Order: sequence, then C-alpha cells, then structure tokens
Amino acid sequence: MQAALTGPRTSQIDARYRLWTLALLAPAALFLLLNFAIPILTMLWRGVSEPELISTWPRATRALRQWNGIGLPDETLVAQVGADLLSSQEAGTLSRAANRLNFAVVGSRSLIFATAAALKSNPKAITLERLINIDPRWGQRETWSALRHAAGPFTSFYLLAACDRYLDADGHIVSVPADRSVFIDVLMRTFKISVVVTILSLVLGYPVAYLLASLPEKLSNPLMLLVILPFWTSVLVRTTAWTVLLQTHGVVNKTLLALGLAHSPLPLLYNRVGVYVAMTHVLLPFMILPLFGVMKRISPEAVRAARSLGANPFTAFRKVYLRQSMPGIIAGSAVVFTLALGFYVTPALVGGGADQMLTSFIAFYINQSLNWGMAAALSLLLLGSLLAVLLAARLVVKPAEVLG
Repeated sequence: MQAALTGPRTSQIDARYRLWTLALLAPAALFLLLNFAIPILTMLWRGVSEPELISTWPRATRALRQWNGIGLPDETLVAQVGADLLSSQEAGTLSRAANRLNFAVVGSRSLIFATAAALKSNPKAITLERLINIDPRWGQRETWSALRHAAGPFTSFYLLAACDRYLDADGHIVSVPADRSVFIDVLMRTFKISVVVTILSLVLGYPVAYLLASLPEKLSNPLMLLVILPFWTSVLVRTTAWTVLLQTHGVVNKTLLALGLAHSPLPLLYNRVGVYVAMTHVLLPFMILPLFGVMKRISPEAVRAARSLGANPFTAFRKVYLRQSMPGIIAGSAVVFTLALGFYVTPALVGGGADQMLTSFIAFYINQSLNWGMAAALSLLLLGSLLAVLLAARLVVKPAEVLG
C-alpha cells in the first residue's frame, strides 16, 4: 500500500521540480533568444534574401522572375521596368535599387539615375530601343541578367561573391578575375592566423596550467588571479599597450638592443609578428583555464605508478598525464580557435594591410559600404567554415578518445 502511494507522489514531485527548473531557465532563454539568436539570424538572413528590388520595383521584379533570361527582354518587360523606375524616382526610393544593382555591375547606379532622368521627359513611350539610345548598356545581356538575379526573393549573389564567384549572363557559376579575387585568400589567412595563435597559446599555456595544477592551493590561487587579471582590462587597452611595447623605439626593441641580441630595431609592429604576439596574449587565459580545470582532477599517483613500472619520465608523461589532459587541450584549443576567428580590433591596430582578417571586411561592409547582404554572406562563410572545421576535428578526435 505504501509503495503504491509513493509512486504517484514521486511523479508529482518530479513534475513539479521540472516545472520549477523550466520557470527558472525561461528568463535566461528568453533573453538569449531576443538579444542573441534573433538578431544574429536576422543578420544572416540578409545574406540570402533580396528585399531591395522587390520593395522598390514590385511589378518589374514579378515580370523579371518569369522571364527565362534568354537574349534581351520583350517590350512588355521593358515597359514594366521603366514604369517602376519612374515611380521609384517619384517616391524617392530609386537609390535603393540603384545601389543594389551597383553591387552586381559597377556603374549601374549612374545608369539607373541617368535613365530615370531621360525617361521623365516622356514617361509613356518606354521601349528597349529608347533605353539603348539613352545608354548602350541596356542592350547588353549582363545588365538584364543582373536585374533578373536581383529580382528575389532569394539570391545566391552575396554568397557567390563571398566565395569569389558570380553568375554570368547564361546563369553559370564562374570565378571572378584573379585581380578581383579577395575573400577566399582572406579566409585562408584568417584560418592560418587562428591556427598559429591556437598553437602558440597551447605551447605557452600548457606549462603554466601544469604548474598551477601541481602547486598547493595556497600558492596556485594567488597565481590564478594573475591569469584572470587580463579579463578586467579591455582588449582595446591591451592591444594598444602592445603597440607601445612593439614599436621601433619601444620597450622590446630597446631591451634587445641593450642586451646585444639585435643590431638594429626589429620590425615587430604592423606585420604578422605583432598580430601573433598581441592575439596570443589576449587569448592565452582562454587556453589556461580549461587546461587547469582538467589537470586539477588528474591524480599524480598515475604518473608515479607508470614510473614504478619502468617508464621513463617522458614516456610516463606522454602516455599517462598528456592523455588524461587531452580533454582540456581540445576544449582550450576549440575556444581559442573560435575566438581568434572573430578578432577584429587587434589585427586592425597591430597588423598591416596584409594581416587583416575576414572580420575587417565584414566591418567595412556594415559601417562604410552599408552592404549588409555582403556582410551577412561573409559572416555565413566564416560561420560555415568554422562549423565544418569543428565537425571534422570532432570526427578525428572521437576515435582517438575511444582508443584512449
């Protein structure tokens, strides 16, 4: 009888506990949804959506989506494009369409405004021949192809441009000329810098974490404050400090010259060396903390047991301690690598023109060019590449964990 009563009572307690847990987590989940997930997804959506032409030329975009793109358009489509062009000029929204087309074909902004001004004198007689007389570019398939590709509601234009590709007049994906190919090289540079910074952080952070985990708590706790202390200083301040230290007549060069280790000041600033040094300094705590958390749980008895069984110090460390600290290495490397990919301030301040990362181009398109679609596409490219690398690393590491 008591067991029968205990079962429903336990289920009610568990259900009530789950409800309280959900109630406590709901505010944090709602905050993350409203202030993190939705804004990011909205921004990324701009990389595959095409709202500019649809909102300014609604009739023309519907006709352009139905056009097969072969040859030049018929007079009905030309008339609809011309009518929407004039109506958007009267509404003051012509610049939105002109700016969007200028992203695809340089010079389209002047073409659109000049055509609108010429058509205003006689808005009824809009023919392809008249448009060609206004500007010969209306007789080129590339102009109409750009209009058709911008008719939305979805587009591959920004994603292809982020991969140094574009759609030609026949709808084929082709590579941009070599002198205009930028983003793939910048993406590779971004990954290279992130990998090097991750390796440097691991090489420098592993001995520090090992020392902190080996010391008694009365010594390791004060030393851990020195590791956490950089978190109380902004990245901008720390990077600016490195510009002072690494400059031609800075502390580092003066010290090297005084010790006779260099005969002239070394170029340590506005190049890749400065980027590596400053980024490693900023990200080093993110490597030490996961390593310390894992190493603190490793029993020193395991290494001593391996030594007692005849293993030399290096073998005992490699097969026992290093293997047990591998989760900390993986976690720290993943965190540092992910954060390094998104660095913007540090490369901009201490790096040169050939050291800027993909985030610099994203900031340019958001703040200066106002091309949010391109910024969103580059963000998608960076995010997709990061997820692919992390997934590949997971597939490689997982068998090693099982064997370990």
